[in-house]
Amino acid sequence: MSIIIYQTSVSPPARSALMVVNILGIKAETREVTLPRRDHYSQEYLEKNPLHTVPILEEDDLVIADSHAIITYLVSKYGEEKHESMYPKDLKIRAITDQMLYFDATILFPRLKTVIYSVVRGQGMSRQQIADIQEAYDVLEIYLSKNIFVAGNEFTVADISCVATLSSLDCVLPVDKKHVNVNRWWATLSNEKWYKEVNVPGLELFRSFIKQFLK
Repeated sequence: MSIIIYQTSVSPPARSALMVVNILGIKAETREVTLPRRDHYSQEYLEKNPLHTVPILEEDDLVIADSHAIITYLVSKYGEEKHESMYPKDLKIRAITDQMLYFDATILFPRLKTVIYSVVRGQGMSRQQIADIQEAYDVLEIYLSKNIFVAGNEFTVADISCVATLSSLDCVLPVDKKHVNVNRWWATLSNEKWYKEVNVPGLELFRSFIKQFLK
């Protein structure tokens, strides 16, 4: 069985999938999807993922086209005993982990995506977009005021998804010092080997890309 991940490292969801691959020590082939060249609109790509998003995981006849589904699949299938807490078997803890994955999928990432589209088109950030991102930071601060990590006191895949997006959001609207717990949590994760090896290079590419559109 061979795993292929179609990705571009400027993408937070792609980075989250690659961070999990790094943590689990999985051998996976990565294929670069060049967005400016519109690789994600090729017929071959659209057959795999009609939504033309990255990343995609392909393993034999299985195709998964959502980063949250990818990372839970990888941990469930390839995680060893030491990785069990990343996607807990305890159904109550797993439900909270899923909840925080959905927080990234429905709150954090959509707010980043909306701003990216806006600034790239030369429209800048609206007051509402700024308010929406600040609200997302505020909510994350509340979650983290109660726990060490986003889904409790154990590190989970939800932390990976959220930090990939949060670190990218910071490039367009910096996280304020008042978000003490967000900054504490982010600092903890940023010291990890997988964060430095995978998230940092892609994040710097994203920062360079988006900076040219921010005024």
